[in-house]
Amino acid sequence: MQKLEQLYEGKAKKVFQTDDPNLYIVDYKDDATAFNGLKKGTIVGKGVINNQMTNRFMAKLEKAGVPTHFVEELSQRETVVKKVSIVPLEVIIRNISAGSFAKRYGVEEGIVFDAPTIEFSYKNDDLGDPLLNAYHALALKLATPEEIETIKKYAFQVNDFLKDFWASCGVTLVDFKLEFGRLEDGTIVLADEISPDTCRLWDSKTHEKLDKDRFRRDLGGVEDAYAEVMRRMNEAL
Repeated sequence: MQKLEQLYEGKAKKVFQTDDPNLYIVDYKDDATAFNGLKKGTIVGKGVINNQMTNRFMAKLEKAGVPTHFVEELSQRETVVKKVSIVPLEVIIRNISAGSFAKRYGVEEGIVFDAPTIEFSYKNDDLGDPLLNAYHALALKLATPEEIETIKKYAFQVNDFLKDFWASCGVTLVDFKLEFGRLEDGTIVLADEISPDTCRLWDSKTHEKLDKDRFRRDLGGVEDAYAEVMRRMNEAL
């Protein structure tokens, strides 16, 4: 497969065309951003970890019945994915209060919910990714009612899988963000990534943060935290 021109560069990844019109190559970067790009930095080795972790999870999720855009891993940082048009909804599943949820509703971090919550935000950097509900998404024609139901179903399936997997590694899955895309025939598939960039992961015993919050909150030890979750994942697999 031939890598052609760069189509897009985001905060964490570059996307390239290939000689197959239905396939792209994603290249994971070490760049780190927070607060809608207001804070910038580098997490050395992050691109390798996020690429490999995402691919392993997507391969497992495919077998568990969640379709994804993953095709094959080319190298430590590069992966072939199916061409999708991204649904402009960020999908956040929360199992425990933390981050913006705790701040928004004035509650402490660490409250375990009776059932997971789901929220959507409009994927639009210029507007600051505002929260919206399914009715807003329909009004803005971001997705159809059927697509929203499919996305919700898959998101909760991903949560069930990831919660169980991380628990087996001594890690608590606090919350995470997903993105979905449409294939050319309209099929909804899981896209983007599943990594310490997009998941809040706490050590189950110490509640030590093992994710991007270490970068956001200047806690230090960011690279060590990413390496630790990757080590635990590899041991469990």
